[in-house]
Amino acid sequence: MLQRLQNPWRGRGLSAVGLGPLADARDVTELLSRCPAHTATPLREIPALSAALGVARLSLKDERQRMGLGSFKALGAAHAIAREAASCASDELRHALKGRVYVTASAGNHGLSVAAGARLFGARAVIYLSATVPEAFADRLRAKGADVIRVGADYEASMKAAADAADAQGWTLLSDSSWPGYTELPLRVMEGYLQLAAEAAMQIDTAPSHILLQAGVGGMAAAVAAHARLVWDDGPQIIIVEPEAAPALIEGIRAGRVTETSGPASSMGRLDCKTASMIALNGLARDADVFVTIREADATRTAELLAAHGMPTTPSGAAGVAALVAGLYLPADAHVLAILSEGPEDG
Repeated sequence: MLQRLQNPWRGRGLSAVGLGPLADARDVTELLSRCPAHTATPLREIPALSAALGVARLSLKDERQRMGLGSFKALGAAHAIAREAASCASDELRHALKGRVYVTASAGNHGLSVAAGARLFGARAVIYLSATVPEAFADRLRAKGADVIRVGADYEASMKAAADAADAQGWTLLSDSSWPGYTELPLRVMEGYLQLAAEAAMQIDTAPSHILLQAGVGGMAAAVAAHARLVWDDGPQIIIVEPEAAPALIEGIRAGRVTETSGPASSMGRLDCKTASMIALNGLARDADVFVTIREADATRTAELLAAHGMPTTPSGAAGVAALVAGLYLPADAHVLAILSEGPEDG
């Protein structure tokens, strides 16, 4: 059963946290304009799918082919690394970060972005994976030149191992989450995600009435929500969708602070994060209207529905839309904006 929480912090954020996401996409757009691999991803509308979901319109920002990496994460860590490379006094950008080692934990796609960014600018990438991450993702990381290390039963355990390795080896930790004392690079990762929000805002012909955003640690959701408020102010209702097994944001909103949660492994693997990003939680406390959690079966059914309409993805990629399948009530005239965040695992 869908769990729903109205956000009591809307418009204020969490005073105990303070730092929130950036909202203006101009800097990331300018940097990406110099990248020959970058093109805007499409915004898709399929009337039959909207009808099947019981809404007037569904506009899907399709991130499945973003920069050849298969997900929106291509915009995050690679953007943070590119910013560091651009700030170096190097004659050749492809060697600007030679000798640097970036280390992170990943549930898959963030690691690909770190690996791609590091290789592009002459650095090395070391990616820690938990036991729950499919071996197919490990193979894709190795194909991008990354060193892959398996540690721990879940994302949190692999994240601790990556942070410990960064301290011990003098490597640069590049996480897509944030916590007290670690904010600068995660803020830049989140800034990269503003690009997909800016593209969607330009591609859509009328402002959406509702925005559905799936979340793990919350970086993408918080960035898109911040940009949506910048562009459309209080017009759209923003709804954050998490796995029932990993309710880090909804529980953080209940507690008014970052809190550790627990639960079984989720089939929404890229969203299976038990602790929210500090920056993301504060941004969403300010910008989101409603938080919901969905069951595993809801995400699986939605991925099957999207595949039947020619848009194959994973349960993680389908999770925003899955709120509608799970029973989230929206008016029949709703115009929904959602993110198809990644392609299928065998794609």
